[in-house]
Amino acid sequence: MRNYAAVHPQTGLPWSSKALRECYEAGAERFGWAQREPAVGAMRDGRWLVGYGMAGMTFIQNHAKGQARATIRRDGTARVCSGATDIGTGTYTVMTQLAAEVLGLKMDRVEFELGDTQLPRAPEAGGSGLTTALGSAVHNTCVALVQRFLALVSDDPNSPLQGCGIEDVVASDGRLARRDDASRGESYAEILWRHGLDELTAAGDRTPPRAAKGVLAGALAVSWLGPLGRQMVAASHATIPASAFGARFAEVRVDPELGVLRVARIVSVTDGGRIVNDKLARSQIIGGTIGGIGMAMFEETVTDPGTGRVANATLSDYLVAVNADVPDIDVAFVGEPDPSNPIGAKGIGEVGLVGVAAAIANGVYHATGRRIRSLPITIDQLL
Repeated sequence: MRNYAAVHPQTGLPWSSKALRECYEAGAERFGWAQREPAVGAMRDGRWLVGYGMAGMTFIQNHAKGQARATIRRDGTARVCSGATDIGTGTYTVMTQLAAEVLGLKMDRVEFELGDTQLPRAPEAGGSGLTTALGSAVHNTCVALVQRFLALVSDDPNSPLQGCGIEDVVASDGRLARRDDASRGESYAEILWRHGLDELTAAGDRTPPRAAKGVLAGALAVSWLGPLGRQMVAASHATIPASAFGARFAEVRVDPELGVLRVARIVSVTDGGRIVNDKLARSQIIGGTIGGIGMAMFEETVTDPGTGRVANATLSDYLVAVNADVPDIDVAFVGEPDPSNPIGAKGIGEVGLVGVAAAIANGVYHATGRRIRSLPITIDQLL
């Protein structure tokens, strides 16, 4: 808490959002930090020395450009596409969610296509940046598609949406309705049928924000979505586009006679902005936490000094955390949607790993008084 920075240390600018203090507070409460005995080596459970450790962290996300294309057909279904990849992190699901949200369709009425170089360009699945970049592009593309429908009926005397701008309507249940009178509206299918069209398509992209340049271009296109959009428009001062922040708390056990280290439990609290899909986000953090345990206690690349070859290049020799090494992992999210992008999200693909090893090492110090500064923490360092 004493080291907490309210503004970016180098530029003096505020982050677009930062809930690190809330991560500390929520994590300490969930972990029971106040119940610890601060003195080194003062906590025991039988022969085991018990240590509490924590770490605050952040991880920079890749702010990349993304492109997408969206189509609504006369049967009321939508197809959204981009040349991205899904490496198991849930891109299919999250992009379908975001498109359905903007277009006011049920998820089973939206098809998301990816994985083809003929589709609009998307960034790589890496750098904790795909969801923000592609999700923002999908959002902007679907907003543009709604605007195309409104342009189609702008001078149509048979449409209850005649003369409406995007800020005047709400999308739900496959139709657009006036914000001030939900009974006055019509479905996408009705608009297409009346104008003799089989489908309507729009393309869009997301240009990454730059520090000190304010927030969203095209804030009007976001404001029609309600409170989240209005929050983004209000945050129009110069900011540093924020990445994820978090706090990790670990309880460790050390056998002082054998030098054995065990992790008893971990609490991980993350400010990931708007969490688009809670289940997928938790899976990301749990996976990262397990990677952090491996980093702290097991994983080490050994090279042969004579040949320079990696001497433990297979999983029979290179140790990773297995089920027996993974304790109870408590995952929580705090913070508000980040205004530097239209979906309010921050990248969390890799941030789950960051700080875990530091928290474990701090727990080892609390238990033993030994300050370990190289990883992995091995038995010889604790004897």
